[in-house]
Amino acid sequence: MPRTIWITKRFDQCRQGTAYAATVLDPPPPDPGVPHLVVRGLRKTYGAPPVRALRGADLTVRAGEFVALMGPSGSGKSTLLHLVAGLDRADEGTVALAGVRTEELSSTRLARLRRRHVGLVFQFFHLIEHLSALENVALAALIAGARPAEATARARDLLDTLGLLDRAAERPGALSGGQRQRVAIARALANRPTLLLADEPTGALDSAGAAEVLDLFHRLHATGQTILMVTHSREVASGAQRIVRMRDGCVIDGGADGADDSGAERAEPVTAPSGPVWVDALTGRRTRIRRADPGDTAVVGSGP
Repeated sequence: MPRTIWITKRFDQCRQGTAYAATVLDPPPPDPGVPHLVVRGLRKTYGAPPVRALRGADLTVRAGEFVALMGPSGSGKSTLLHLVAGLDRADEGTVALAGVRTEELSSTRLARLRRRHVGLVFQFFHLIEHLSALENVALAALIAGARPAEATARARDLLDTLGLLDRAAERPGALSGGQRQRVAIARALANRPTLLLADEPTGALDSAGAAEVLDLFHRLHATGQTILMVTHSREVASGAQRIVRMRDGCVIDGGADGADDSGAERAEPVTAPSGPVWVDALTGRRTRIRRADPGDTAVVGSGP
C-alpha cells in the first residue's frame, strides 16, 4: 500500500468516534495591542541532584513580533521554549498563549492548543526519513485536522512558497541541510500557527543554509507571523525585531515587551474584583482574563 494512502487511512481511523474536528483555516488577525505570549515566574527543576533550569523567567511577546532569545549554554533558553510550546510543564509560574493559561489545561486540551496555535522548528529537523518532503508536511496538516486533499494542497503550497516544490517527492536524505530545514519550517507552518517557535534553526547548517533560513524567517515576519527563536549567534539574532537575553535560568534583558531593562519595566499580574488582570507597565493597558470553562482561562477583553 502506498505510504500516502496508508497515512490517510490511519488518520481517518483516528478521527472516527471523536467529537473534536480541527481545521487549518487561517486564524483571525491578531490584535497587536494584546500580548500573544505572556510568561511570568516560570521555574523548572530537573533531576537529582536538582538542576534549576529556570528560576523565575518572565517574557512578553506581542502579536507580529520577531523575538530572538539569546544566552549561553545552560541558561534555560530551550527549556523556556519547550514550556511555551506545552511540551513540558513548569514547576511554578504561568504561560498565557493566545489568551489561554496553559498550566490550567489538561494534557488533551494542551495538545489541542499546541496543535492550533504553535509551530515548532528544531535544530536537527526531526523529519520522518521514510516519508517524502510532501508527505512530511502533509502529515502535520492531517494531524491538525485537515482532510487528505486539503493537507496535500497545503503541503504543495508551502513547498512552492519555500522554493522546494521540485523536490517534493524527495526523501530527507536526498536534500541538503538548508533544504531539510525549509521542509521542517513548512511542516511547522502546516497548521497555520499563530506562534512559530524555533530552537537553534541555523545551528546545524552551513553559512549558505543559515542564510536561506534567515531570509525565510524575515519573509514570514513581514507577513505578520509571530516568531520566537532561540539562537547562540549574534549575527542570527541581529535579524530579529527584538533580542531577549537569558542567564542562569532568568531573563536578564529585553523580556518585558521590548523594554531595554526587563527588570525595571514588565507586565505584572494584579487582582481585581472582576478577576485577574495583566497590567502592561509600558502602555498601561489592562488585559482581563476569565475562566471560560473548567479547563481554560481565556482573555475576554482589554482596555486602557
